[in-house]
Amino acid sequence: MSPTLVLSLIAGYFIVLIIIALLTSRKATSESFFVANRNAPWYMVAFAMIGTSLSGVTFISVPGNVYGKGWSYLAVVAGYVAGYVVIGTVLMPLYYRLQLVSIYTYLEQRFGYWSYKTGALFFLISRALGSGLRLYLVAGVLQLAVFDAMGVPFAATVVVSILFIYLYTFKGGLKTILWTDTFQTLAMLSCVALSIYFISSELNLGFKQLVSTVRESSMSQVYFSDFSDDKFFWKQFASGMFITIVMTGLDQDLMQKNLSCRSLADAQKNMFWFTPVIVGVNVLFLTLGVLLYQYAAAKGLQLNELPQLLKANKTLDTDLVFPYLATTQFTLFAGVVFILGLIAITYASADSALTALTTSFCVDFLDIKQYPEARQTRIRQLTHLGWSVALIGIILVFRLINEQSLIDAVFKTAGYTYGPLLALYSFGIFTRRRLREGLVLPVCVAGPLLTLLIVSHSVEWLGGYKFGFEILLLNGALTFLGLLLISRPANRTEATAILS
Repeated sequence: MSPTLVLSLIAGYFIVLIIIALLTSRKATSESFFVANRNAPWYMVAFAMIGTSLSGVTFISVPGNVYGKGWSYLAVVAGYVAGYVVIGTVLMPLYYRLQLVSIYTYLEQRFGYWSYKTGALFFLISRALGSGLRLYLVAGVLQLAVFDAMGVPFAATVVVSILFIYLYTFKGGLKTILWTDTFQTLAMLSCVALSIYFISSELNLGFKQLVSTVRESSMSQVYFSDFSDDKFFWKQFASGMFITIVMTGLDQDLMQKNLSCRSLADAQKNMFWFTPVIVGVNVLFLTLGVLLYQYAAAKGLQLNELPQLLKANKTLDTDLVFPYLATTQFTLFAGVVFILGLIAITYASADSALTALTTSFCVDFLDIKQYPEARQTRIRQLTHLGWSVALIGIILVFRLINEQSLIDAVFKTAGYTYGPLLALYSFGIFTRRRLREGLVLPVCVAGPLLTLLIVSHSVEWLGGYKFGFEILLLNGALTFLGLLLISRPANRTEATAILS
């Protein structure tokens, strides 16, 4: 694939997004930017959420990770289902009853000012880091496929990528994103299906042979029974459930889409139809992963010996397997499909994240509703630009320090940053106690730090136990315990307010 061809694809793709943005951002207001005027059809929200939930990390890391980890990720996906049930039956009714724009205003109503600001702050940190990691991945792939050969530095690739996202989201916000993400989700799903078809054709596999090949592969093992292994099934399941609750149900990004539905009933329809679809899509990604390594073996490729696929410690960088095969070994058309799919899924996640960061900062920290609409627009657009610059910085820093699979990096980062949110909401929903507000932020900072200490020494302290995605559970539990220690019983007036 020539750099000129890839650049033409990227340019054409973004022209389509800009056209969609121009058509959907007419007469845009803060209400349309933040919650799409609360009149979005539930089926559009459900479809758009697929791309937002997955991102380029899923596209690259989940297929690559079957090497060494098998289908252990399917246990995480099974946990997603339980998590979505909790979101649809517990959190969504709460958000709709309170008519929230930012979901973190619940914490102000339940506890007070500092709990509210602490929750919003941890969301901003969590989403900024998570989005930075996801964008780092696609920028790295584009750098490898196109810009290295042209002598373009990585920093320039990152700046241009973020600039494109800013251009088609800064005006219309969520109203635009629901349409662009619908388009991008369709492009991503088409890419995955076509990639599986291309590889199956190359290996002369019919549908039944495809199923049996994947099922019989050692890389399709789902159940791991060793409790101390970070792939232990039930540990992965529990982690998946709580990851979903915090990274969807307690995340302004995904909930902002749900709050754009016309009613609670529509939002719940969206969630419960979205759930089986997201499971099926992840199964496709895992299937693709097995086929990628089968394809490489059939072609005689020793992936763990190719210099361009090795990390500094000479181990295989599984995040690069799919990009390498697609851009160097597949047919030209298959390579084009891969590039378009990667761009689609990554920007479907990144554009809504940028809008959610802008929404949370404007509503939770700038109290934007106090200003007239014209000033709200200026503040919103400047904030949008500021978060764009912040994401550029995060990506460049991560470029210097990352040495692990991106799927691991994203979920482990989430384990540290979303733990306090899990604790705050759990404490608010399942207890009737009040918090000593001045101590909330110190406790929410201490929880992740104590978690880091335990995880760093778990092998020596806990008989060889290694933490995986369940870092989130430990962090949430420790922070919840800290909140319990700084709490007091609610008096009669406070208890009445909590129950209402």
